[in-house]
Amino acid sequence: MESTFWAGPVLAAVLGYLLGSIPFGLLLTRLAGAGNLREIGSGNIGATNVLRTGRKDLAGATLFLDGAKGAVAVFAALALWDWNCAMIAAAGAFIGHLYPVWLRFRGGKGVATFLGVALALHWPCGLIFAVIWILAALITRYSSVGGMAAGVSAPVAAAAFGMFDLALLFLAFTLMLLWKHRGNLDRLLAGAEPRIGGG
Repeated sequence: MESTFWAGPVLAAVLGYLLGSIPFGLLLTRLAGAGNLREIGSGNIGATNVLRTGRKDLAGATLFLDGAKGAVAVFAALALWDWNCAMIAAAGAFIGHLYPVWLRFRGGKGVATFLGVALALHWPCGLIFAVIWILAALITRYSSVGGMAAGVSAPVAAAAFGMFDLALLFLAFTLMLLWKHRGNLDRLLAGAEPRIGGG
């Protein structure tokens, strides 16, 4: 009975991690002949760095797919198991994107994947995340500020909706997201962070 009890959570975590660790930005740029993303701009595998290749279509596709892999992990876990497993799958997908085994655990910063799992777990929280992301990026013209502001908004929104289990999960995601953005924070404080459209 005990082994059966743990089967769902373990499988959900593995499923989420494997989906989350697919480096779509790296794969798309290589398939399109746009170069090695690790040697372009910040070397990050996310949509913002893909945009530095000059391919807006690839950046858009990366943004969509990085979000979709998180959402798919959640929906698959809901279909196969239950809500708790869905949250575990969400965590697996987010961690998989940040620390993919295929890339020696050097992954992206997690904003798009965070959005995908938020929309799948509770779409109003996901919608707030997306609005804050866009508004903060447009107002400040810093992509990193948009992503960090959106991340901070997620646990607050979940708590406001009375979903405290989700708020705790999102808080953990937010702390990891901020940690991955520590270089951006240093550049922001030094006035050296590149602005959107600033080259």
